[in-house]
Amino acid sequence: MSVSLEVSEFVAVVRLDKPPVNALSRDTRHRLIQVFDEISERDDIRVAILTGTGKFFCSGADLKDRPSADKPGDFLDHNRWTRETGNAIRECAKPVIAAVNGPALGAGFGLMAACDIFLASDDASFAMPEINVGLAGGVSMLRTMFGRSFTRHMFFTGMRVPAAELYRRGVLDEVVPAEELMPAALRLAQEMASKSPIALAYAKQAANMMDVMPQRDGYRFEQNITMALSRTEDAKEARQAFLEKRPPVFKGR
Repeated sequence: MSVSLEVSEFVAVVRLDKPPVNALSRDTRHRLIQVFDEISERDDIRVAILTGTGKFFCSGADLKDRPSADKPGDFLDHNRWTRETGNAIRECAKPVIAAVNGPALGAGFGLMAACDIFLASDDASFAMPEINVGLAGGVSMLRTMFGRSFTRHMFFTGMRVPAAELYRRGVLDEVVPAEELMPAALRLAQEMASKSPIALAYAKQAANMMDVMPQRDGYRFEQNITMALSRTEDAKEARQAFLEKRPPVFKGR
């Protein structure tokens, strides 16, 4: 299996499991889409972590799986599945933490960019090197994180950037030694999973919409979400638990 899924205490751990470099083949893309669509609908999952097996997070597209330009439609099909893999992660109804355990290159960088929160090991590195073999939507991934100049510098050169530099630029939330990466990701995931699942779902929806909405429209959208959330059983439970000085028991309703 090129992608594994483990669930415990409302946290899903999704592992790219195609050693040695976890390259993205057609089968891997299909499996990732399937897994994140499943996560969206499972009530026993509130938060997901995406990481890799071994020393690589993801080296990007598997060149052995690259389509032939001689067969009409192959490239369009390949590119469509590449886009939809990122969309399945980005549109997942649950928050997704990227625990980047090693190099995240090209389409592997894109997988990280589709997540909500970025953690990395101190030996991780990042690059968008498709400039060498054909463009793959790299600028759209980079510009969500960097300013104009640095985006173009990375894209035009394919340079590899160490985790410490991305942390300095405010892209990564945390950089830790490799052996501490998954414990750190799990702590964060468990903290988030302790919240109301319906509130988490609203928060994820609002965060995604704010990426594409003008500020005025976005503020109105969030106000409407807040009103809807305030009418849920979980909101009433949160208020009652606060008054009774006890941990809330959320049901996701």
